[in-house]
Amino acid sequence: MVTGATPRVQGAPVGSGSVVPASRPARVTHLITGLDIGGAETMLVRLLAATDRSHVDSSVISLTSGGALGAELSKLGIPLFTVGMKSGSLHAAAVARLIARLREIRPDVLQTWLYHADLAGLIAGTLARVPRIAWNIRCSHLEPSDLPRFGQTLLRVLAVLSRFPAIVVCNSRAGQLAHARIGYRPRAWSVIPNGVDTNIFRPDATAACAFREEIGVPRDVRLVGMLARLHPMKDYPTFFKAAAHIAAARQDVHFVAVGRGVSGDAALNDLVGELGLQSRITLIEERRDPQHVLAALDIAVLSSRYGEGFPNVIAEAMACSTPCVVTDVGDSATIVGDTGIVVPPMDSAGMTAGILRLVEMSPVERKAIKIAARSRIITEYGISRSVARYEQLYLDLAR
Repeated sequence: MVTGATPRVQGAPVGSGSVVPASRPARVTHLITGLDIGGAETMLVRLLAATDRSHVDSSVISLTSGGALGAELSKLGIPLFTVGMKSGSLHAAAVARLIARLREIRPDVLQTWLYHADLAGLIAGTLARVPRIAWNIRCSHLEPSDLPRFGQTLLRVLAVLSRFPAIVVCNSRAGQLAHARIGYRPRAWSVIPNGVDTNIFRPDATAACAFREEIGVPRDVRLVGMLARLHPMKDYPTFFKAAAHIAAARQDVHFVAVGRGVSGDAALNDLVGELGLQSRITLIEERRDPQHVLAALDIAVLSSRYGEGFPNVIAEAMACSTPCVVTDVGDSATIVGDTGIVVPPMDSAGMTAGILRLVEMSPVERKAIKIAARSRIITEYGISRSVARYEQLYLDLAR
């Protein structure tokens, strides 16, 4: 089993097995389910933006449409193709279009992202005789309720088929272990954590002041926030219950929740009312400038109770010098290290204590933990490190 960053892939590959000469870049096509804003989709764009094109020549195929991030790829000059598959379905006509596109592109490596793309890519890539196919796992444990019946069946099928790709890449150790438990048995594993662009995610006093002014929170009030889509796995209720305990004890703390579906959800707004948080928390829909929100926070929270692999938002917050309180889910504790606080999932009392511990730090302690958080991301999770690992992986696969 290969778990390092730059595995040497051995064994018979899927496809024709041709070898790329060192005189040209490796051609890598990325196949992804869609390009709406999400963790996998955002990481793909970051990876392609930083990839050295003298080493790897990249293209992207979306099974559905160009989505919100298609324009970003166009700006980068990355060829983007769409298959027009309806969301949640995999039909013969879409697979046929995918096979035709792969035969036209003739990649050396087909890198798939997300489960539907894993299956479609294995079928189409094999029939199109792509020399190497790699899967990419972006989450850890999922509850059956998170997947429709087809999704549950798909996961079982993928576990059986996992021996056929040349390698399965995971962005977290938790993701590797979770999928091994459900039967994934690939020829090789590789764990490559996500990378953060620390030039974009950085301390920014101007942006912080602007965001605080936008939501009406003065600088002398501690701002505690969570950036996550509204989904049961993110467990907003635990964060809100902790916020209610802290709001009852201190007047100098305000809370903010930012994410897709957050501001317009009736149940979430009802919970705010039940907890008496109407004047103490601000609910905001998903934004395209998370770096500005994270730079404005004094403390970032992630209250997930399952499902996380490598939560980008934690590393992004730390890159902005914002210390974090996170639940021990996925690789969250590994990312935070000793620069934040880790609590059990679904433990509002533990989360309350963790947030208060950071709120009550002295100015000297606060400055030290902020510096340590950003330094840890620069050292361990910078985008250049992640990109170098992917580049080496693709060169190893292709050559």
